[in-house]
Amino acid sequence: MKIHQLSAAESIVSLKSSPTGLMHAEVERRLQEFGPNEVKPAKRRAPWVGLVQELTSFFSIILWMAAGLAFIAEWSDPGQGMARIGYAVVTVILVSGLFSFWQEHRVEQTLAALRNLLPQQCLVLRDGTISHELAVHLVPGDIVHLEQGDKIPADCRLIEAYGVRVNNAAVTGESSPQARDAAAASAPDLRDSSNVVLAGTLMAAGQAKAVVFATGIRTEFGKIAHLTQMSGDEASPLRHELEHLSRVTALIAVVIGVLFFSFGWFIGIPFWKAFIPPPSFAPTRREHSPRTAWWSSAYFWVAISSHRRG
Repeated sequence: MKIHQLSAAESIVSLKSSPTGLMHAEVERRLQEFGPNEVKPAKRRAPWVGLVQELTSFFSIILWMAAGLAFIAEWSDPGQGMARIGYAVVTVILVSGLFSFWQEHRVEQTLAALRNLLPQQCLVLRDGTISHELAVHLVPGDIVHLEQGDKIPADCRLIEAYGVRVNNAAVTGESSPQARDAAAASAPDLRDSSNVVLAGTLMAAGQAKAVVFATGIRTEFGKIAHLTQMSGDEASPLRHELEHLSRVTALIAVVIGVLFFSFGWFIGIPFWKAFIPPPSFAPTRREHSPRTAWWSSAYFWVAISSHRRG
């Protein structure tokens, strides 16, 4: 049976605790076993490293090359508007990189906001004595005293409850405070149990005594924080598909460009003539077809890459 399906006395016994709380020596041992009651930030790369990686990724390099070609074309044949295209491509690269940087910054801000939902201290019963202890030192089996306005420091099973109502909005999204009591519950899901209070939630009313059964990353709150940190590290299936499409498009663009450059060289069109795009995409019969195909494919690749970034 799960802890919320046990009686108050049985839940204390299941955690190898007692109504007078844990002994201090046992607290130290459990602290070593379970670790501190905190949500540690995952090791993340420095923001500037992420920005550099974004600006030098495979897709960004392709775009840098396209911008470089546009500037070379403008230098070779001024007045054709290629510089504007080059600046536009550079803008796309920078905006994409800054957006990625902003996303990582948002993840850090979200995690900091989540950590602020946990209290710094709480009232704990240990060895028959109630004292203020750092919430980070809580361990499973500790008995905590909760009052109106207190932040819940860990996932706890109520063993005494007097008019308790809990605001679970931070964890479950429920907009109104929910009543809680110490009676055994039959709900299959612990989060729906009427005798459980979760870390990161708030005592909206009443007084209670509760036994801690989960701390740190093992709490429901800790799991949410962990998912928040990991959300930016895993690419979605859609992004994988778009990356694959972008690589295929890049390969097709290069192959078409090489073929038409080769064709232009074969029929005697000078390199720069084949390289520089015309003012209009409408080709002439004599010399614009190979370079138009090259630049059309390049522009198509830029459009696909820009769409993928969005």
